[in-house]
Amino acid sequence: MSARTTQPAATLRGRWLLLARAAWVALTAIVVGFQVAGVPYAYAHVINTSMFDRLTPEQLRAFENLGLTSEFYAAYTVAVPVVTMLVFTAIATVIFWRRSEDRMALFGAFMLVVFGGAALTSETPQALAGAHPTLLFPVRLLDYLGQVSFCIFFYVFPNGRFVPRWTRWLAVAVALLWLPDIFFPGSSLDLLSGPLFLGILGSLVVAQVYRYRWVSDPVERQQTKWVVFGVAVALVGFATLLILGGFVLSPKSMGPLANMVGETFVYGFITLIPLSIGAAILRSGLYEIDIIINRALVYGSLTAMLALIYVGGVIGMQAAFRAITGQGSTLAVVASTLAIAALFNPLRRGVQAFVDRRFYRRKYDARKTLEAFSAKLRDETDLDALSDDLVGVVRETMQPAHVSLWLRPETARKRGRA
Repeated sequence: MSARTTQPAATLRGRWLLLARAAWVALTAIVVGFQVAGVPYAYAHVINTSMFDRLTPEQLRAFENLGLTSEFYAAYTVAVPVVTMLVFTAIATVIFWRRSEDRMALFGAFMLVVFGGAALTSETPQALAGAHPTLLFPVRLLDYLGQVSFCIFFYVFPNGRFVPRWTRWLAVAVALLWLPDIFFPGSSLDLLSGPLFLGILGSLVVAQVYRYRWVSDPVERQQTKWVVFGVAVALVGFATLLILGGFVLSPKSMGPLANMVGETFVYGFITLIPLSIGAAILRSGLYEIDIIINRALVYGSLTAMLALIYVGGVIGMQAAFRAITGQGSTLAVVASTLAIAALFNPLRRGVQAFVDRRFYRRKYDARKTLEAFSAKLRDETDLDALSDDLVGVVRETMQPAHVSLWLRPETARKRGRA
């Protein structure tokens, strides 16, 4: 039904490799050039459309008390996406430098440049195009290439082929849908919003899951884990910020400071995407991703549980103190802190065991089997029984196609004389 990808990665050689390298260098220079040239225009746009005129005197005073000014706010707002663009470009450059002969790696470097430098951080080149209308078409074209290449990347990663085959038709649909969205925004043809956009994102996930389950070899599965892990953490972080933005860091209550904090975290999470793609393509420390995912699941869950326990403990104990004494008490905070310290290790062990059983069942069972064998090894004196146990442990933990145990004749004779 499905063929394993045992073929070597497609490579470029000779004239085609030189042309591809020259095109990538030229494209990168254009993208970075548009970003750098657009910085003064983006800065002026933020200054002219600043939210400071809409702030209350208390909000403005709180912002100024931190030693911040509207000029600093404008510079910071422009600098964050530019720094993000530099991260994308730097990782793309490393991939290009080390793996440019690999078509998939070269396409990944191309995607990181146009998506990170033209689509994701499009405000800066768009400000440049607003001042120089002749640049509007190339700016939008780069934005279009970035959006489309990002989707296609997840249809073909990691071996460069569309899997499942019907994803090639999705790639065509994506290319067509992005045309009015980029070049004719707001028109009746602009359909890429709401459920349709979520459907496209869902197709990227489906394609990667299908490839992982039915097509990829072990190395490609590790590559997929790297990329999916980076994207998943970025999306979870972004969703968390949206939730916090509605209740804690509301711009209506904190003004420009909330925007600065939110923008920093949003782009910080986004930079995990190129980092994970770079690790997957370059295959450096590839198999460490299992450890990273395990630790992220354990300590992410542990942090959330401890936070809920802490907040719930403080709120509950404060309510109890008010009911008894009519006023709050700092004892609630102290008691909740001590409870968190006492619960940390037991909760961590419990969460670790749950994650191992639920997501790493095979490794969890193998570890338990080895622990049981080690305990039995200390008491077992029958060599035949021990040999059978050893074969059984190897078969259960490593699951080889065939396993047998061979003893040297000298060992057998010694056993007979003993």
